[in-house]
Amino acid sequence: MQTIRIGSVSFLNAKPLIYGLEEIPGIKLQLEVPSRLIDGLLEDRFDVALLPVIDYQRMDGLRILTSGGIACDGPTLTVRVFSPTPIEQIRTLACDTDSHTSVALARVLLSERYSITPEFVPLDGISPDDRCIARLLIGDKVVCEEPKDFPHQLDLGEAWKAQTGLPFVFACWMARDGIDLGDLPMQLAAAKRNGLANVESIIERFAIPRGWRPDAAREYLTRYLQFDITSRHLEAIRLFHRKARALGLIPGELRELQIV
Repeated sequence: MQTIRIGSVSFLNAKPLIYGLEEIPGIKLQLEVPSRLIDGLLEDRFDVALLPVIDYQRMDGLRILTSGGIACDGPTLTVRVFSPTPIEQIRTLACDTDSHTSVALARVLLSERYSITPEFVPLDGISPDDRCIARLLIGDKVVCEEPKDFPHQLDLGEAWKAQTGLPFVFACWMARDGIDLGDLPMQLAAAKRNGLANVESIIERFAIPRGWRPDAAREYLTRYLQFDITSRHLEAIRLFHRKARALGLIPGELRELQIV
């Protein structure tokens, strides 16, 4: 039996998508931070990955699987800018570089909504105690270790919705061209259904040990996030790609979305 190698993130937001995948014969699941997943595809360590959507434009021969993804249609809770000054006064933004998509989205929104182009610096290059520099944080730590003494915040999902009227897709399943997927799309869709049917188990196993309050994790997984990739979500991906290219974040011509 051919083994299909799958890369995913370990964040809570991916748990409904990968529920039970590691138990399916013929599937090998490996967890990485979002920014490392494209390397896994480029280096032939993965056949399929839950890839940040900006990375679709950074590698030839990718196909989008509509079996699932991580999206929002408003606030995200876990992709936020924290600033000591009003957002329009930010001059330097320290970024959690674990997510290529979130950093690109911040650049797009700060340019379009606030007409600013701050200097982007790595978050690990500043002192954790520095309260003078704004920061972009992603993932579970935004909720479980929310930084204090930042009076101004911007939820990027909420800002995108206000700007475009569309949902935002942070990541979705993508496969390298030439990979025989077999019934994998159906298996991924089934894993998603099973995950959403077992949210309480996910909260117990993964959210509470990481410091989530059960009610906050439940609301996050069932109200804030979306896991389906519909035609509206594909429209949002295309719009995001166009906006990112207009800012020079995507070199060359845009690749049309190839859909499975």
